[in-house]
Amino acid sequence: MNLILFEPGELGTPLAPSDERALHLTQVLRRAPGDRFDAGVVDGPRGKGVVESLGPAGLCFRFEPLAAPAPADPLHLLLALPRPQTARKILGEATALGVASLRFFPAEKGEPGYATSTLWKTGEWRRHLRDGAAQAFDTRIPAVIHESGLAAAVAGLPAGCARVALDSYEAAGRLAPAAATRPLALAFGPERGWSAAERTLLRQAGFALAHLGERVLRMETAVVAALAIAKS
Repeated sequence: MNLILFEPGELGTPLAPSDERALHLTQVLRRAPGDRFDAGVVDGPRGKGVVESLGPAGLCFRFEPLAAPAPADPLHLLLALPRPQTARKILGEATALGVASLRFFPAEKGEPGYATSTLWKTGEWRRHLRDGAAQAFDTRIPAVIHESGLAAAVAGLPAGCARVALDSYEAAGRLAPAAATRPLALAFGPERGWSAAERTLLRQAGFALAHLGERVLRMETAVVAALAIAKS
């Protein structure tokens, strides 16, 4: 945990003794009252936290803001709703690498039941965003949007995005690095691949099809690889 991140509403409230951040501060970093630590507010400033007291009520701290966060990279991911364990990895890794939004949608060849996972129903997903940002020593987390389908996900993209859909079957060439100044949308299909109707929709919406090479990758690996190429 490179940065201790707090939600805006947590400032001024003690961390419970069982909170993973309190445990990290006391058991890993060995912070005691009066000690400082790297901290930040989700989507807000980065700065220093100061431990004020430790007790049965929890860890009391104050936050000293120092620097406003940098703008989010203009990268937008369209993701066929994956298995919950895959989604957990994508939420953390995409946040650590830096994206502006994650748009999840049910794909024609996807599994509808993934949408009812406790990951989404309990709000657990936000913790994975926070963990990814803390790993990257940043406070920015991407917007997470659940769309009704691929068409809605495409319609919600910002104007002027370059558009690329990853496809191992019909792509003509490899994914290439993107222009740093232009927003980019990357679309990822489900485990079973895009349907014919989805490929037609993507092409009509201005998406070029690209692949990551001959190897077949897991979705979470493909997301990391595509982001690394796009940002290089």
